[in-house]
Amino acid sequence: MRFLERERATLEKLLPGLDDALRAVPLITLESPGTPGIRLFREAGGAGLLVPASSQGRGATALEALRVQRALGSRSPSLAVATTMHHFSMATLVGLGSGGDGLEWMLIEGVATGDLLMASGFAEGRRGSGILSPSMSARVTAEGVRISGVKRPCSLARSMDLLTASVTVPRQDGPGEELAVALIPAESEGLTVSDFWSSSFLAGAESDQVTLDEVLVPEELLVRTASPSGQRMDAVQTAGFVWFELLMTGSYLGAASGLVERVLLNDRVPEHERVGLLIELEGAMAAAEGIARRVDAEGPDEATLADSLYVRYCAQDAIARVVPRAVELSGGLNFMASDDVGRLAASAGGLSLHPPARPQMTGPLAAHLAGDPLTIA
Repeated sequence: MRFLERERATLEKLLPGLDDALRAVPLITLESPGTPGIRLFREAGGAGLLVPASSQGRGATALEALRVQRALGSRSPSLAVATTMHHFSMATLVGLGSGGDGLEWMLIEGVATGDLLMASGFAEGRRGSGILSPSMSARVTAEGVRISGVKRPCSLARSMDLLTASVTVPRQDGPGEELAVALIPAESEGLTVSDFWSSSFLAGAESDQVTLDEVLVPEELLVRTASPSGQRMDAVQTAGFVWFELLMTGSYLGAASGLVERVLLNDRVPEHERVGLLIELEGAMAAAEGIARRVDAEGPDEATLADSLYVRYCAQDAIARVVPRAVELSGGLNFMASDDVGRLAASAGGLSLHPPARPQMTGPLAAHLAGDPLTIA
């Protein structure tokens, strides 16, 4: 089997025509503001990738989704990273829907049938905060909940149809507060998008600033988690985090794979050098696939979350070893003749910038290994 053949076959199976469409567009165009990649993803039905077939989605397994993200990353790292945030929001909604009253499934089906893209307003980018820790304030009124706050960077900021955000609201079944996920239409009054991302790398991910100023969210667009604020993660939050780590790992392995693919196709590069690069990336991908298979077989739990982080950090290290060597083997002429080598190399290193950073994980992971509940900070 040829390099990336399995991943691209999976992409073609679930989102027919997307790989060919992306391949026809120059990398610099896909990686620039105004990229056509997001539109092509939407038109191929990518919004429903993780939505069960029973709800009009593509019904991808975790293993299939991982392979899709690697295939996308090899064509456009920006698209893979941006769509991972959509999938993270969708996985959270699907998890909530499994124990909900039916409203969640109506929303999920609406996203799939309408090809709607969701940006994530969760606290993923804030050092010291859990992914679902509320990053926005909520004020309950007779009309609904009014939400204020800022998310930056927020991928898909300019193409989103909905923004998902975690908020703390009063419980409906008694005293106290609980976490809820708000679905906020992009055209809502009080929601604005402004420039934030200044780097030329991953510029196609549309990672700009989204500001909410007293945005009204009606009760029917508020999905309650039944999880008290400040407590350790419940099953839904754990699952969301596992999906985040798994698909983000696949996306950046894809970016590194796009660079390595260029080296593998160069017959002038010694065979042992090409094999060395292949071993590093395929080993990291095999580890990620092991996590995906566990998710498919058993569902994500706290042990799987810990292992997904181990795999993610191993993938980071593999990428850090592979990318400089692949750039060197590409040769100076290839580096000078096109931005592609430098752009893929810079993009592939982005996995290390997503929290949680390794030093922050030392205590919680040690506690988990000792048998204590895992919490993410």
